[in-house]
Amino acid sequence: MLDPRLFRTNLQDIEAGLARRGFKLDTDAFTQLEERRKVIQVQTQNLQNERNTRSKSIGQAKAQGQDIQALLDEVQHLGDDLKQHEQQLDAIQSELEALLLAIPNLPDAGVPEGLSENDNVELHRWGTPPPFDFEARDHADLGLKLGMDFEAAARITGSRFVTLQGPLASLQRALGQFMLDIHTRQHGYTEVYVPFMVNAESLQGTGQLPKFEDELFRVVRDPAYYLIPTAEVPVTNLVRDQILDPSQLPSRWVCHTPCFRSEAGAYGKDTRGMIRQHQFEKVELVQVVRPEESETAHEALTRDAESILERLQLPYRRIVLCAGDTGFSSAKTYDLEVWLPGQSAYREISSCSNFRDFQARRLRARWRNPQTGKTELVHTLNGSGLAIGRTLVAVMENYQDEHGRIRIPEVLQSYMGGAQVIG
Repeated sequence: MLDPRLFRTNLQDIEAGLARRGFKLDTDAFTQLEERRKVIQVQTQNLQNERNTRSKSIGQAKAQGQDIQALLDEVQHLGDDLKQHEQQLDAIQSELEALLLAIPNLPDAGVPEGLSENDNVELHRWGTPPPFDFEARDHADLGLKLGMDFEAAARITGSRFVTLQGPLASLQRALGQFMLDIHTRQHGYTEVYVPFMVNAESLQGTGQLPKFEDELFRVVRDPAYYLIPTAEVPVTNLVRDQILDPSQLPSRWVCHTPCFRSEAGAYGKDTRGMIRQHQFEKVELVQVVRPEESETAHEALTRDAESILERLQLPYRRIVLCAGDTGFSSAKTYDLEVWLPGQSAYREISSCSNFRDFQARRLRARWRNPQTGKTELVHTLNGSGLAIGRTLVAVMENYQDEHGRIRIPEVLQSYMGGAQVIG
């Protein structure tokens, strides 16, 4: 959530920044609500002051033995008016909060202009797509004889699910373990285990609610739980309603979880294979840092994700998203796109974002600045390090041979009992 004070002092700048995203800010609605809030707040404060003054008068009159019934009646009338004004003020504050919760983050000044993925900017590439002397197959074709079964998953659950058996299941597990080992042993992250279901407040804190409720799986109970769309939600909520000691910053966590997404609005896209599924696994990187460190942390976190691709010898490119394609809560996002020979295209495998204080304000996540002694909002960041299912797809397609076998990347062979080939 953006700082409400900015709307009172820099409304035109906020409107211009959000317009870069293609977001139309209803300035009239905000201005009208803000004017009503000011009027009611002043009236409420005046009534509070008057009631306090009358209460003192009652105490003095009572001490002097005077009849105070008339004074009590006046205070009762003031109390009723004050209660009514407080209720009006609460209602206006709730409207303002609902308006603010629906407004996305301001894009970083250095983010490219544009309104769609066509305006994203490639920053660099690493690796060279493998030169096959045969027609490369996609992972869905390769997986038919290797233990990948979409029909069985459809019978068990429905579309956009998969079952894996034998070496492919082992390879997916190996990828997750490999990523965790690198991030904890070499990149300095602390592994964390979290619930796979969260409450609505947790999703509101990281920005998935209220805007993206249609993309979530909701567990029917009261109060509601939601299956996590990403480990970002429970891990970032570790600092919700906390005041962190300076020694706790930076906090750097890595977490391996299943993720669940309804993919609302994505019907017809990537229906073949494992690219876009309702259930998938991901190793997530989350950082909570001091505000002045978030830009440096963003670069480092993105490099941590890139290093996994490089160790696996998977060609990729880094993209900086334009203002209009940047996610709701993010100020700046890098996408990492891996080369998939079966599609002859680069496809997203990681998204690394700096949210600055946008999530922290919703989460009420703060730290105590030792220089001032005051509490300030932290900055939060996250990125996939990596999406395991898409990494499995990339390994299958980049390491295939003409016979449909899959060579196992050298760094994974020790996780696979020394095996070098699947098939």
